Amino acid sequence: MQVNEYKPLIVAFCCNWCSYAGADLAGNNRLNYPADVKIIRVPCSCRVNPMFILRAFQRGADGVIICGCHPGDCHYTSGNYYTRRRMALLFSMLDYLGIERERTRLEWVSAAEGAKFAATMNDFVQTVAALGENKRLEDLRCKK
Repeated sequence: MQVNEYKPLIVAFCCNWCSYAGADLAGNNRLNYPADVKIIRVPCSCRVNPMFILRAFQRGADGVIICGCHPGDCHYTSGNYYTRRRMALLFSMLDYLGIERERTRLEWVSAAEGAKFAATMNDFVQTVAALGENKRLEDLRCKK
């Protein structure tokens, strides 16, 4: 009898100009990160509405990571500054809802940092796997 090992479902919102290109570079360099990381490409990290993150948790995500350009390097000049402020508010709301702070992360990854992207994803998956399955905002209608 085979025991199924728990693999967390991770949703990664990646900026088109930097982080998504970093993920592409990681793939081109054959750097490994878990296939359970589902990447959603957004024009800019500031496009990620906090409701997207809450909806991801509701739909079964065990962890959500937002990746954007380094501050001062944003293609849209100041988008990542808005992201940083918005996520600070979201983190306090998640604390209020009882969702562990470690289930959500904000990272700055440039297009030239494929190794950093892979290392960040591996580290985040390990952190979320140690927390276990997220059942806090679970909507049973979304389960298979």
